[in-house]
Amino acid sequence: MPSLPRPRLSANFAITWDGRISTRRRTPSDFSSPVDKTRFLELRSRADAVLVSARTAAADHMTIGLPEALRAERVARGQSAYPLRILLSNTGRIDPALRVFTETFSPIVIFSTTRMPRRVREQLAPLAELHLYEGAQVNLAHMLATLRREYRVRRAHCEGGGRLFRGFLAESLVDDLHLTLCPRIFGSPAAPTLTGPPGEFLPKSGMWKLMKMETIGDECFLRYRAQR
Repeated sequence: MPSLPRPRLSANFAITWDGRISTRRRTPSDFSSPVDKTRFLELRSRADAVLVSARTAAADHMTIGLPEALRAERVARGQSAYPLRILLSNTGRIDPALRVFTETFSPIVIFSTTRMPRRVREQLAPLAELHLYEGAQVNLAHMLATLRREYRVRRAHCEGGGRLFRGFLAESLVDDLHLTLCPRIFGSPAAPTLTGPPGEFLPKSGMWKLMKMETIGDECFLRYRAQR
């Protein structure tokens, strides 16, 4: 069966030398430099939609906003001032008091499952548009196709967490990967990796082509493209 049209999907992570994207307590990711944080926002600003797991949005106290200069650049390119904000959760246990819901500068769309408790659905309905899938997990390929078809998203950008990124990798849905290698070592086997908690191998190894490498200060910025 041919795949459905979908947005081009990129992802961005800062990682330590031992491959960790956060601490074992899942504290906000704040171990990279101001240069990396600027690039983080620049990458976000290029997307039509930014995808993040509800767990990561909660852990990092995210609003998924942009500074004024980047908003102006988007408008000049013919985009809306802010990207569409996409939250994902398989369980549907999303706190309606999350910081992301306090800002109304762009629509929020939630992809979850019918496991979402009815009380939570009622609380989230005024705050976001809900898409609920039957079964235990969100159908990621179908979700991307929905973003393209119903929301005209051509470029989607994933900001984590590792579990969500692993799900996209498992279905070969990631096209571009941006990594910032930071001079830190956490050394904890409990800290999440690029693909979430340590676990089983992916269904198949992913092959990537290095497109750009740049060193600024003590950090190395890498951009890869998926090879299929």
